[in-house]
Amino acid sequence: MANNIKPILCVVTSHPIRGDTGEPTGFAMVELTHPLDVFRAAGIPTEIASIRGGHPPIDFFDLTDPVNARFWRDREFRDALAHSLILDDLYPSRYSAVFFAGGHGTMWDFADSPAVQRVIRDIYETGGIVSAVCHGPAALVNATLSNGNHLVAGKKLAAFTDEEEAEVKYTEVVPYLLATTLKERGALHQPAPNWTEKVVVDGRLITGQNPASAHGVGQAIVDQLTQKS
Repeated sequence: MANNIKPILCVVTSHPIRGDTGEPTGFAMVELTHPLDVFRAAGIPTEIASIRGGHPPIDFFDLTDPVNARFWRDREFRDALAHSLILDDLYPSRYSAVFFAGGHGTMWDFADSPAVQRVIRDIYETGGIVSAVCHGPAALVNATLSNGNHLVAGKKLAAFTDEEEAEVKYTEVVPYLLATTLKERGALHQPAPNWTEKVVVDGRLITGQNPASAHGVGQAIVDQLTQKS
């Protein structure tokens, strides 16, 4: 058990509506539960935060997924989710890593959040891991280091691709195309075919392309933390 490792901070969106469509959105449940399953199996503690705190909106609420179903029956998880911490209230020094789950809601509240930018910078610059999956890398769009450089500049990463966005027909709904915008910030985007698992590790930056990559991102975080401990 990795009981000497500081908690992993898991961050989800608070944004409930997909642009001007009126369609509900939020965080993709599988993209939180699958990494949490890996963290729990490794004995690493976790905390759940969101931009506004309280119960975050859930998208893709699929209880046919066995991991989702198991966590939804778990009172401790349900309570932590219902009372998610307000990201801006937290001290990054308490955490070994930050993980940003995806879901379309992230596209409206992650990139411009000063709290997101502060947590990423503080955790990364003190030797911690910064990680995200699917639309979660929206958190990286405006994340800069103390020297003013974008964290993603010159780094390999994975994120929800423009091709996947086109396939789900939200290209004109989202406020920006995630992969394109990250490349504009200097990221070396590493795409895989639509919906296939893709996890990219570049030092302490760990990212995944889509829901199929959520477990793999969690495993890569655990692998790195347990090697360091």
